[in-house]
Amino acid sequence: MMGYLFGKKKATEVAHLVWRHVVQKGDILVDATCGNGYDTLAMVKMIADKSLSGHVYSMDVQKVALENASSLLDESLNSDERGLVELFAICHSKMEEVVPKGVPVRVVAFNLGYLPGSDKAIITQAETTLQALEAAKRTIAPGGLISIVVYVGHPGGREEFEAIQAFASGLPVENWICCKLQMLNRPLSPILVLLLKR
Repeated sequence: MMGYLFGKKKATEVAHLVWRHVVQKGDILVDATCGNGYDTLAMVKMIADKSLSGHVYSMDVQKVALENASSLLDESLNSDERGLVELFAICHSKMEEVVPKGVPVRVVAFNLGYLPGSDKAIITQAETTLQALEAAKRTIAPGGLISIVVYVGHPGGREEFEAIQAFASGLPVENWICCKLQMLNRPLSPILVLLLKR
């Protein structure tokens, strides 16, 4: 956390630090916006143990993202660890189509915006992100976390953040703890939104 405050860590790295306080070996996790696979890789490393009982459901709408993620996972994981993750070519709003009903999900992570190194015209949209947050709200287990890194420096990003902030602000305080981590003097820096289910 201090690294972020001193400008030495990215919002995604802070998200990973928070996940480590929530995730246990053998947990079920969802990477709702797989991208190049770095969050998925971090998740697998957090849940992997000898029991091989954990699982990561990872999804993206872009074929190139899934190809990049698959290559990263193949290079970085042993075969047992690689068996703990499934990649799906599907929109994050449809996560309930791939995550089995009734499975207790510990973390659902979103890293929104566009795929780094790819077409910046293909971005996540507020409408489908809100649908995905509703789905995450239904699948997350008590004590679980919805983690959202929002990028506001591209067209549509600020509107997506405002929709997420309105969603989070409307969650009942008796069931949810919601916060955001935002650089005040860097208006285009990513914003980390954390929604913890009691």
